[in-house]
Amino acid sequence: MGEKWREESNGVVVTRACAWSPPGCHPVGCGLKLTTVDGELTKVEGDPEHPITQGRLCPRCLSLKEIVYHKDRILHPLVRDPKDRGKDTWEEISWDDALDLIEMHVNHVKEEWGPESIIGLQGTGREVNEYCFGFTYSALGSPNATFTMSGYSCYGPRTAVADYIVGGGYPELDYAAFFPDRYDDPRYEVPKYIMVWGKNPLYSNGDGLFGHAVIDLMKRGTKLIVIDPRVTWLAAHAEYFLQLRPGTDAIVALAMLNVIINEEIYDHEFVENWCYGFEDLRERVQEYPPERAEDVSWVPRDIIISAARAFANSKPSSILWGLALDTAKNATQGAYAVMSIGAICGYFDVPGGITLATPSPYLGKWQSNALQSLGPELWAKRAVDPEWDGFRMTFASAHPDSLLRYGERETPYPLRMCWFFGTNPLAATAYAEPSRWYNVLMKMEFNVVQDIVMTPTAMAVCDLFLPINTTVEHVGVAYPHFGNNTHMLGAIEDVVTVGNCKSDLEILLWAGHRLNPEMWPWRTPQEFVDDALEPFNMTYKDLQERVTVQQEFHYKKYEKGLLRPDGEPGFNTATGFVELKSTIYPNFGEDALPYYEEPVFSPISMPELAEKYPLILTTGARSIAMFHSEHRQMPSLRAINPNPVVEINPDTAAEYGIEEGDWVALENQYGRCVEKAHVTKGILPGVVHAQHGWWFPEQEAAAPNLFGLWKSDVNSLIPNDHTAIMGLGANYKSTLCSVAKVDSLEG
Repeated sequence: MGEKWREESNGVVVTRACAWSPPGCHPVGCGLKLTTVDGELTKVEGDPEHPITQGRLCPRCLSLKEIVYHKDRILHPLVRDPKDRGKDTWEEISWDDALDLIEMHVNHVKEEWGPESIIGLQGTGREVNEYCFGFTYSALGSPNATFTMSGYSCYGPRTAVADYIVGGGYPELDYAAFFPDRYDDPRYEVPKYIMVWGKNPLYSNGDGLFGHAVIDLMKRGTKLIVIDPRVTWLAAHAEYFLQLRPGTDAIVALAMLNVIINEEIYDHEFVENWCYGFEDLRERVQEYPPERAEDVSWVPRDIIISAARAFANSKPSSILWGLALDTAKNATQGAYAVMSIGAICGYFDVPGGITLATPSPYLGKWQSNALQSLGPELWAKRAVDPEWDGFRMTFASAHPDSLLRYGERETPYPLRMCWFFGTNPLAATAYAEPSRWYNVLMKMEFNVVQDIVMTPTAMAVCDLFLPINTTVEHVGVAYPHFGNNTHMLGAIEDVVTVGNCKSDLEILLWAGHRLNPEMWPWRTPQEFVDDALEPFNMTYKDLQERVTVQQEFHYKKYEKGLLRPDGEPGFNTATGFVELKSTIYPNFGEDALPYYEEPVFSPISMPELAEKYPLILTTGARSIAMFHSEHRQMPSLRAINPNPVVEINPDTAAEYGIEEGDWVALENQYGRCVEKAHVTKGILPGVVHAQHGWWFPEQEAAAPNLFGLWKSDVNSLIPNDHTAIMGLGANYKSTLCSVAKVDSLEG
């Protein structure tokens, strides 16, 4: 193929492009070779010339043809009477009629209730996320856009900690992603160890990290330290595996800090020159010796000590921190402790260490202008309860738990219209206690959804369905880490057209032009993208021809004045240093130093409740075949993961008379779900892991069944309203349940 982005021979066209969504995925921008014949997609392969993925694709990308032409895709806009929610009474309408309805209902809600009564809800990782907040602010005119996980418990706590400890960006494993010659670049050094904390990157590719880079580095000599309640593939190949009780990450990290500091094996030069609050941190970690951590976390003290020594004494090394750190009540403290390990070892922004970054200018100007368009009076009405001032000051977003409360209480104002941006929250990882959200959404006057197939959320509560096209049917830009640590830009290509679907961006451009033309002057997605690419001195056509453009990168930016807007050396914090003791936390009533807090629901914090619900329930591990609630109707992917699975240790299974393949019911004070037992030594006795995001497209669509929505929804067992002082983090991965054998999925 050479360097060409497209080649044609005898009617066969091969196009090089990058993937994002839909269907859902994070913005890795995986390299695709797309073969089309007479306008039809005939083959999907990996692009060996892509600088990051180098020809490799996961099963979801390899099944793209199956998804693009699936019979369940919605190909035209649909509408139904709000009185018929839950009924399969949809009717086709034109795009113009759909836009008329949007304009009418938005204006009605604004006049009757105020623009703050309109809410915009996003899911996780998808391309539309980059537009939905700006659209909600500048087109719908509302301050209430949010990600719907309780406590903003995905990416939010980690990015907040990055803001607090180093002043912005997202600290990420250095896998030479910025360099065209990758691992062979003379500036690069292979990390001695990678500490994989609460992440399974081979399946998740979270936030734009290409997970198989870990395999590349293992082949080059990197060893692993894995902290996880489950035996993942990486855990099975780790030098040190710390199999902890779910929700106890913070105390393990604090114990590792205890070892590294007390044994004086930290990087003295970096700490003395670039860190603030080290002596206070030294004093704090004396409260967390490895012996205490063993009692609480179940990780043997000797493994904690050995892993800490190996990590600190092996320069350079790096950290991959994952969503598990976000899904605890004290998420910001656990993540704070983990990143403090990397800091005191001197691994920030060194070759083979933990890369730091400044925000990418892609979309930055537009997003800022969209936010400013609201004005201070309307922005002050954003749904954030007073106890979460830390969230209010850190995130340009409504708080998901606050929105739920507002919707239930209809005070300080009611919620009357919702726009779902490519998300299926009633079935996905997002909504804790989904029945509460269902009741709130049913009170809305009008709900809009953008998606590729009919989902339980759309069937249950929506009135207007806007069909969107897939990642191979529209133009766009993939940029890893959503601009927080972006090593490249990748061109998304429209190589086929299916039905009357439109891209997420095209729909928002049309609606934005109707609702606020001054803020939405672009008439095509390519015009919008060209404008967003202006800071890079390129157009979409330029990017298209190059397929990917890697970004400039410098190590030790803190020495060169590249992390601060004033150009001075140091970090973009109040002190100019890495803040091991936060100068910001106390402003929000939070401790300035990291600490451990027991999960809200655990055998230790609630022993009486644990008598009734004796097992620890953890959730959310990724499937290689499915992205959260997506891909359930794809035959090749469903063959890989045909049923919802709960992992249970053989000792626990024997105690409850459960065998491999049995249907079992998980239950607690919040709800119940049914999944199939997988008996495995890969999980600790007394702990069960339940898959999330399950629904059954093959079942009855209409209510009350709603594609089997309520049968295997493990989020029915997870509560809202249990987040920390900062308003960040919730107990998605650490609560209590019982287990009992049942006859079937209907049990």
